Amino acid sequence: MAEIATIARPYANAIFDIAKSARLLDRFSRLLAILAAATEEVQLKTLLQSPEVSAEQKAFRLADVCGDEIDDRGRKFLQVLARNGRLPVVPEIRRQFEELKALEEKTLDVEVLSAFPLSDAEIEGLRTALQTKFEKQVTLTSSVDQHLLGGAIIRAGDMVIDGTVRGRLDKLAETLIRR
Repeated sequence: MAEIATIARPYANAIFDIAKSARLLDRFSRLLAILAAATEEVQLKTLLQSPEVSAEQKAFRLADVCGDEIDDRGRKFLQVLARNGRLPVVPEIRRQFEELKALEEKTLDVEVLSAFPLSDAEIEGLRTALQTKFEKQVTLTSSVDQHLLGGAIIRAGDMVIDGTVRGRLDKLAETLIRR
């Protein structure tokens, strides 16, 4: 995993710089989403791994899948990836690009798993508190996990806040064991 992230990083940084300077972050985000999905599709994945297909043909095929979403910069980017045998890392490039985009736009996607559905007021209160804490615009998605007894788990980037009943009991047990 770390190796794939390391391989993808210079490509993600390069395509981010291109998109940022052209003020096309959203367009390149959509392009990378399409490319990532395409590289995971079974038939296309087989084609991309085939040693009988040239790098140029692989890049052309992927560009063809993108339709109107790809421009000359995108095609050149695909050619570079193909020549260097890096088409399989497109999903990781996309992931890193999205992280860079979120940093640039000061946004944060937050996922809340709760034992019961949250009211609109609870969601808005949580969003406001998280925006204040992280100093970013927060996009919050909420879902119910019926395996939880109570409370919620909040995932914000790399941070996980476990406010579940089970999480609190585990912390209490850990504290008692230490004493």
